[in-house]
Amino acid sequence: MATFDDRENAFETKYAHDAEMQFKAEARRNKLLGLWAAELLGKSGDDAAAYATEVVKSDFEEAGDEDVFRKLAGDLGDLATEEVLRAKMKELSVVAKEQILNEV
Repeated sequence: MATFDDRENAFETKYAHDAEMQFKAEARRNKLLGLWAAELLGKSGDDAAAYATEVVKSDFEEAGDEDVFRKLAGDLGDLATEEVLRAKMKELSVVAKEQILNEV
């Protein structure tokens, strides 16, 4: 029975680790998106960092990525089409995951 409990604990630990890594990767992606969008908006320095933080916080409104997409689409207006924005979200998801994995 101990073997079963050990396996159960291992799966639970792996699930918790994977969930934490996913959360960190999404937050990192949102920060990178915010910095990218800030540049398009002509922001730099502290203003760009503050804007990136706003983008990260916008992800807590609802589950999924649509809250972040709406924030960026609303702020960027004609500066980025839906296709460009969604492509950048996918691209930066990969970058964020690579950055997180390289930090571990």
